[in-house]
Amino acid sequence: MKTMVPYVSACVFSLLLAAGCGKKVTRIDPNATVDLSGKWNDTDSRLVAEEMIADCLSRPWYTSTYAHKDPVPTIIVGDIRNKSHEHINVETFVKDLERTLINSGKVEFVANRREREQIRIEKEDQAEHASDQTVKESGQEAGADLMLIGSINTIADQEGNKKVMYYQVDLELIEIESHKKLWIGDKKIKKYITRSKARF
Repeated sequence: MKTMVPYVSACVFSLLLAAGCGKKVTRIDPNATVDLSGKWNDTDSRLVAEEMIADCLSRPWYTSTYAHKDPVPTIIVGDIRNKSHEHINVETFVKDLERTLINSGKVEFVANRREREQIRIEKEDQAEHASDQTVKESGQEAGADLMLIGSINTIADQEGNKKVMYYQVDLELIEIESHKKLWIGDKKIKKYITRSKARF
């Protein structure tokens, strides 16, 4: 019986330890601003996209040239390069840009290079297998008028348990036919981060 006591005690201790290490998950509003690490996050992506596109569409290139054109200009988002020292999901930022542009009602979009490759494969498959009434013809793609390109850069300044993270997003809108740069915009974000220990 005495040999069972340590075993039972160990089991009870393990159960209590496991219960104490449980995880708690709380659902929050997807639009809520939550900064845990101080790194680039979903809020930065959404707010930067909204602010920069609002600025882009309020400039003379659009108001004086494209605002009254029918149909509206067609845009494609080219490379948005992550030049920062962080891992940033650029694809999420691109989708935020596309969503904001489309929701403005002032422009239209064409599929990007990767998406066009998938669609062309589908057309090839349709040409062989779909009925004449439903097959989609090749050579009918809409060409983009404008291309949006850009980059995300960072600068980190740290001393002890204090750190300043600086982000700069640069975007350029280029007219594809003439290669003219119609708009250049930037958005800066600066975050001041403190930790109880000097570890980042």
